[in-house]
Amino acid sequence: MQLPFQSNLKELYEIDDYLWVERTIDLLKKKKFNELDLENLIEELEDLGRERKNKVESLLRQIIIHLLLLEYWSQEYQDNAAHWQAEITEFRFQSNGILTKNLQNYLASKIELIYQNSVKYTKRKTNLNSFPKKCPYTLEQLLDEDWFPIK
Repeated sequence: MQLPFQSNLKELYEIDDYLWVERTIDLLKKKKFNELDLENLIEELEDLGRERKNKVESLLRQIIIHLLLLEYWSQEYQDNAAHWQAEITEFRFQSNGILTKNLQNYLASKIELIYQNSVKYTKRKTNLNSFPKKCPYTLEQLLDEDWFPIK
């Protein structure tokens, strides 16, 4: 489908966003910048940035939750420690696979908020109230595929 004019590209966005992406990529490769649907392109790039931030934030929250379970929920430790460690390892693999310097800086700026949200969840799951007020882990520890707290 050839859509030479920007207005047609805007219409395509409303009908078939995947085809819109393919067409936009083609226009960018051909350096036909004047034919781009800039309004929707900007919106899509902003959404992509938000999605990536949300994904790494969610993965870090899961790492923290499982570290807290591993370190503080002694009642369940024997039955669940291996599972929690495996989950932590998987979340770290996923995080490190998509992490850029910019996203790492973002996580560093949000670590305390992410930690507080992780604690809220973990408190509800465990009925424990003994978690540190501030994040006891550095970002480097959280992302290190081989690091676990000493029990």
